[in-house]
Amino acid sequence: MPKLLFSKIRFNEIRDLMQNVKRPRRIDIVLNGRRQKKDIQPRTTDHKLHPTMETLLHDKKYLAAFRSFLQSEFSEENIDFWLACEDFRWTTSQDDLRWKAEGIYQEFIQPSACREINVDHHIRERIKKSLEKPSNSCFDEAQKHVYLLMERDSCPRFLQSDAYLSLKHKSESVVHLAKKKLYQK
Repeated sequence: MPKLLFSKIRFNEIRDLMQNVKRPRRIDIVLNGRRQKKDIQPRTTDHKLHPTMETLLHDKKYLAAFRSFLQSEFSEENIDFWLACEDFRWTTSQDDLRWKAEGIYQEFIQPSACREINVDHHIRERIKKSLEKPSNSCFDEAQKHVYLLMERDSCPRFLQSDAYLSLKHKSESVVHLAKKKLYQK
């Protein structure tokens, strides 16, 4: 491991990263006595940033690709739970709230549920207690937990996956063709 840490390849990766950092001039540091936050910001680059988790969840083509990716990893219950909670949140009828809440609980929350999500015991108990008189926010804590889990774990892997890269390549080529046609006129 120590050899890999300081290998030429690793050194070149670090050097390449450092070239993207905007460095303050030496005289500015001497005069001010300290570095300012603006001195440590990365330079802007021409490449587009990856979509955020919000974009993945609200754009139909990204959502379909992300869901397909989660299915390949056997964790599509996370996205299905999140989507069920979004639908549940907009329910207005008290009768609908009750049967939807029961359905979500039995499918995703209940211990040994067929599509059980990964939430801790305390969250499960609070949800179970809230089912006596369900409100639109009874799954909020579990939904936030699953969202953060997908954001930290699944999303970064998806952004490196072939599914995302091919989708990105297709959308870039469509944009490129559209620009080409526009400039030909």
